[in-house]
Amino acid sequence: MAKTKYTKLERNWVMYDVGNSALVLLNTSIVPIYFNAINTGASAAELVSAWANAQAIASLVVALLMPVLGSLADYAGNKIKFFIGFFLTGLVLCFAQAIPMGALPFLVAYVLCTIGLNSSMTFYDAMLTDVTTDERMDTVSSSGYAWGYVGSTVPFIVCLALIFGGPALGLETMLCTRLSFVITGLWWLAFTLPLIRTYKQRFGKEREPGETLGTIVGSTFLGLVDTMRSIAKNRTLLVYMVAFFFYIDGVHTVISMATSYGAALGIDSTQLVLALLVTQFVAFPSAIIYGKLAGKVGTLRMIIVAVLAYCGIVLFAAFALKTAVEFWILAILVGLFQGGVQALSRSFFGKLVPKEHSNEYYGFFDIFGRYASVFGTFLVGIITSLTGDASLGVLSIGVLLVVGLVMLLTLPDARGERA
Repeated sequence: MAKTKYTKLERNWVMYDVGNSALVLLNTSIVPIYFNAINTGASAAELVSAWANAQAIASLVVALLMPVLGSLADYAGNKIKFFIGFFLTGLVLCFAQAIPMGALPFLVAYVLCTIGLNSSMTFYDAMLTDVTTDERMDTVSSSGYAWGYVGSTVPFIVCLALIFGGPALGLETMLCTRLSFVITGLWWLAFTLPLIRTYKQRFGKEREPGETLGTIVGSTFLGLVDTMRSIAKNRTLLVYMVAFFFYIDGVHTVISMATSYGAALGIDSTQLVLALLVTQFVAFPSAIIYGKLAGKVGTLRMIIVAVLAYCGIVLFAAFALKTAVEFWILAILVGLFQGGVQALSRSFFGKLVPKEHSNEYYGFFDIFGRYASVFGTFLVGIITSLTGDASLGVLSIGVLLVVGLVMLLTLPDARGERA
């Protein structure tokens, strides 16, 4: 980070990505394998379907909550309160997953933890407009994802060492896996505290004299209607949000389902985990490069490149992924484009919305992102259950990527040129 001059607040904002990415990495690698291990007797299709449905439920709850809570958070000083509340909820449930329990109680704890994690990240995304300028958004947003990828590998490697080396020390593998939740939770906490201590909300709505909680809630719903009208009138913003709904579906579904899909194909769990670890290291320089290229050729153009790449990744996963070597190839391909498309999607949206209503707009942004996750994972689960073939479920999201790509191609980029 020495080559880039960050302000203290920018640096602390980036550090939260280092913290929460550790849990994201755990959830996409070790947790599905652990769930499969405690859910004995289930078939491969049943495991993929159950995991997909859990992802869908968590995403649906977040999507329903965020527009209303996001609007309330736009009042000056509220953003950090909502952020802390959901962060603590996720943290407590992260620790709770370390308690020995059956498959269903564990899945409930996982869903609640994921709701806390993803909700905190919505408020965190909206903080971007407070911590930096429009000119630096691509760089700072990309740095968050980049350092999140590489930083999250530190606790992850510790967890792997414990899981694989624990039996030699007389510790059961399942116990070592459960301790991973504790290690990851402590890491998440450590990298969240600096942001909590230093964050100041620069843009926000001020309370009117005499406003009560009831009038604020009432005005919040009226404000949501006004925001929807504003979005509907802004063609660029509306088309981008709908396009985002479709293309981020493929991104989120590939990320959340990769390990479960690989395990269902019979790929060794060690190979799955190590391949995803490589993804983090590949994603680190890729996200940084994406941020720099966005400043040269346009943010929207770089998003389009990543969506095209994901179309190829989905086809590869559906038709070619059979062995551990092919899963490694998939992991590297995902690492090349994953951070870039997420970071630039976040910063591109931040440039399009009014700063004083950023949380409210990001709440709607989250609706599109989370409902995409609901639809994508639900689609995978349903098609896999109906056909008994997980590869057909993976293939189905390729259609959504193509729709998103076509819509992106109709947009002018940040420089006023055609994409």
